[in-house]
Amino acid sequence: MNILAFSDLHHSKAKAEALVSMSQEADLVIGAGDFCNMRQGLEDAMRMLDGIGCPMVVVPGNAESAEELRDAAGADTIVLHGAETEFEGLRLFGLGYGVPLTPFGPWSCDLDEAAAAAMLQPCRTADILVTHSPPRGVADATSNGMSVGSESIREAIERVQPMLALCGHIHDSWGQSGRIGKTQVCNLGPSGRAFEVSP
Repeated sequence: MNILAFSDLHHSKAKAEALVSMSQEADLVIGAGDFCNMRQGLEDAMRMLDGIGCPMVVVPGNAESAEELRDAAGADTIVLHGAETEFEGLRLFGLGYGVPLTPFGPWSCDLDEAAAAAMLQPCRTADILVTHSPPRGVADATSNGMSVGSESIREAIERVQPMLALCGHIHDSWGQSGRIGKTQVCNLGPSGRAFEVSP
């Protein structure tokens, strides 16, 4: 199965056009949050992705709420936030928002570690874990080298050991990847990345 995955579109028309073009080879597209900016322009950002012809599975970033994303998503888009879905035998679990709490203020949709851990607890098995935030210690470094990823997301990866853990959020780590046990962790970024997976 061909999967195209991205994060942090941030309402970029050029990036959206490139993703639509790349999606022609995909069976499934995964979006790991932050489609708009500061809760503004979400409907327009999602419309820019209308040319994607295959199903999409997305999680909300800290720039949009789960409810806002569900309202703006198309009919072929599944929004996951503390929930799972299955696509052609592939099991996916998703958790959005900034984890841990960000310093960005009241517009940002965030979870503290305890709330995130509670929402991740139902995830017993998954082939792909999709989160907006990265796990602590992998693809989570800021420009000054500070590790700002989530402990609860890391613990979930260690417990479940999905094939892939896909995330975004930390712009300075876009394109970076690493491993936690058997799991490949990838901080995606808006340029998109293709994966070939088998259920």
